[in-house]
Amino acid sequence: MEDLRKKISELDYEILNSLAKRRELSREVIERKDKTGLPLRDKNREKELLQKLIEEGKILGLEPTYITKIFQTIIEDSVRLQQTYLHKLGDGDTLEKNEVRVAIQGIIGSFSSLAARRFFSNRGSELIFVSKMSFDEVVKAVEEQEADFAMLPVENTNSGNINDVYDALVKSSVSIIGEEKLRVKQNLIGISEIDPISITKIYAHPQAAAQCSKFLETIPNAVIEHVSDTALSVQKIKEEGNPKYAAIASEQAAESFGVVVLKEDISNRTENYTRFLIAARKPVAVDERIPAKTSLVIATAQKPGALVEALMFFNKYGINMTKIQSRPIPGNPWEEMFYIDFEGNVADEKTALMLDELGRNSRYFKVFGSYPANEIDKTVLPPTDVSSLPETGFIPEEETVALPVISVKREGSAHRFAGREYKSDDTIIEVKGVQIGGGSFTIIGGPGSVESKEQILNCAKELKKQNGHILFGGCFEPKTSPYAQTGLGYEGLSYLQEAGMVYELPVATEIFSVNQVEQVAQYADILHIGAVNMQNFPLLIEVGKTHRPVLLKRGLMASIDELLNAAEYILAQGNRQVILCERGVRTSDGTTRNTLDLSAIPILKELTHLPVIVDPTHAVTEAEKIIPLAKATKVVGANGVFVEFHPEPLNTHSDSKRQMSFKQFGKMMKELNRLH
Repeated sequence: MEDLRKKISELDYEILNSLAKRRELSREVIERKDKTGLPLRDKNREKELLQKLIEEGKILGLEPTYITKIFQTIIEDSVRLQQTYLHKLGDGDTLEKNEVRVAIQGIIGSFSSLAARRFFSNRGSELIFVSKMSFDEVVKAVEEQEADFAMLPVENTNSGNINDVYDALVKSSVSIIGEEKLRVKQNLIGISEIDPISITKIYAHPQAAAQCSKFLETIPNAVIEHVSDTALSVQKIKEEGNPKYAAIASEQAAESFGVVVLKEDISNRTENYTRFLIAARKPVAVDERIPAKTSLVIATAQKPGALVEALMFFNKYGINMTKIQSRPIPGNPWEEMFYIDFEGNVADEKTALMLDELGRNSRYFKVFGSYPANEIDKTVLPPTDVSSLPETGFIPEEETVALPVISVKREGSAHRFAGREYKSDDTIIEVKGVQIGGGSFTIIGGPGSVESKEQILNCAKELKKQNGHILFGGCFEPKTSPYAQTGLGYEGLSYLQEAGMVYELPVATEIFSVNQVEQVAQYADILHIGAVNMQNFPLLIEVGKTHRPVLLKRGLMASIDELLNAAEYILAQGNRQVILCERGVRTSDGTTRNTLDLSAIPILKELTHLPVIVDPTHAVTEAEKIIPLAKATKVVGANGVFVEFHPEPLNTHSDSKRQMSFKQFGKMMKELNRLH
């Protein structure tokens, strides 16, 4: 028997050496393919080789199914190796780095760390794990260059989607550059051998507990205590040292902490897989020879059939959508955004055209990135080749019908998303039933500063009485003088929100810094970027990540092109709800506060599909002069007017001379209504 075992072992080592030599040849093959541009795979050759191997195997007494499984595994390894060679991970590619920092939620031994080891296994670099407590922190670690990559679990075949990851992605600036699918084998782990029925407490990640719910029902006396990470649950039982405490985690976590597996594979289903996305600071190009996926998020218009209309673009271009997942839009009750995965590469013309159309018909649209698909198509023989072979177990390839590629001329434009070349129809932005854009003329008005609850309620009442549409109030108003009143801050913002709710008006307020965006977006329906911040690019990027419409004012001395470029910063982040506002530019003429450039309106209407409104308040030194300018605004074709008014302009601390009284505001509204 020992002699036979020795011979088998020798053959096993020969097989290993042959596999290593074959792998080395695969590396040489992909180097040549990379230089010559040859396709990654030659499926006809693979089928011919499989046919010959099966025929040769029959002579040697080997089953076709056996040969097929081995051949498919070898080919899959070869394809993954070659894809890794072609898929460079950005500047300072992992292939050229000795160490790669990977941010994970949890600690070493978690399934995220196991998935990372698998994804980076062919890249020859040592992994340094950066452990974080939440997915927001994982993403932030990459954004702030603490880590090179983030490992993010997005869905599990048993417990479904991991919503915290989707929420972290949509707020971030990272790009998806890869995916990995890991078989998750959950185990019951203790510090020593014990009958599971005696266990009184089980530490488990909420997802792990959900995946093992049926097994947990068999231990009725055990209390389930949730922890943030599977490996951390093992660390806790090790530290506490109570033999009646257990954890749910991987075998590797048990080995790391020197504890024992009480029961293996306790998941509800044995086929338990988690899909991970790998994110980096910048997107990377995927070689078009590699089958790719693309992930994105959209929010459609709030009208019947809007989602169906958006999804029809996938059908129009013959693109296969592999997943759609809905999530509530924070701060927008009963409104949904949709996460979509599909087969395609943004570098492919057909995919790019589809994305163009989808983006033009979305109010929020963000592509997370294209990346190599984790699945490798298995080499199979067609039915005609299988019929002569006994019990091969082959799965025939599905017959596909080639869909025509729709070719559309893509015009170049300096303003990729803001220009008319991108979208010929006017964008209409809807906020709580108020339309901005198209044929509507929208009135936005309110005090320059929210000074009290009573004041803003009175302004809201007057705006509603005069059939105005959107209530504005400055809450963080900066002044030229550092000693002037700067607003009530978040207290004033709560008053503004309350006034809007009482009189059923959307509300808008100005923001000045990146750290305000998330909190202000919880109160305000429209985020106002003032003239002094038109080129505050970090702020523009941050508001571009929100789902709130953005009112963007032209800078003090900005050109029309610079205004559109500023809008482009917001649009490029995914937020397609930008309202442009002309408010006057500073010139050498000292008779006006600013020179209102009404000639910019028809030019902007020609150059961009975005709504354009006018703020005449900053172009005058006396409130009475606002009225003729507001009328001219409507005549020249703007989509609305933005004015400041106050219950007692002379008693306010904020620009009293150019804020209209209620009487003046009422007069303006009457004169505007006479214009058609």
